[in-house]
Amino acid sequence: MVRGKVRMRRIENLAHRRVTFCKRREGLLKKARELSVLCDAEVGVIIFSSQGKLHELATNGNMQSLVKRYQGDVVESQMQNRALQSQVYVFTLQSLKTLQHLSMYGGGAGDMTLDKLHTLEKSLELWICQMRSTKMLIMQQEIQFLENKVSLDVSYSFFILRRFLYSMHALSLQNIIKPIKRKSIATKNLHRNRGS
Repeated sequence: MVRGKVRMRRIENLAHRRVTFCKRREGLLKKARELSVLCDAEVGVIIFSSQGKLHELATNGNMQSLVKRYQGDVVESQMQNRALQSQVYVFTLQSLKTLQHLSMYGGGAGDMTLDKLHTLEKSLELWICQMRSTKMLIMQQEIQFLENKVSLDVSYSFFILRRFLYSMHALSLQNIIKPIKRKSIATKNLHRNRGS
């Protein structure tokens, strides 16, 4: 029997809603356990029912350690973003100072001494080097994000392909079984007719 497509909307019947919640919660927790075992991953799931009851799963046995680890990762990434932003801000200030310094001398080096030109050159080289390293860091983060996205897309594509192949296999089995049943029925009828 083929199930129809489930419409994603709130279930109005309270009893049906509770049964669906229990079944889907158990399915979700089962999938989380399987993911943990198959991929050796630490998985944490927190669910609050409509009555406010807490359901949780921590595959390492301790939800608090998972939450602390998550918070630590979030704080670390926020600190990295703030550090990058502050570096860009400092680089921008340095470039503005350098440009002001150049404009003070009429845009040329006519009035500058050799020492001032060397310090200006070194500060410009340092500024360019810092800007390039920041740019590379941001590009590496973007590449990592895109690689993660691609791996998720590939995983989903394999999932869809497996479902398609499974359905095609099931259809081919049905097409093989139906003629066999027809032949066996025809053979039985033939034997009955010969016996009579």
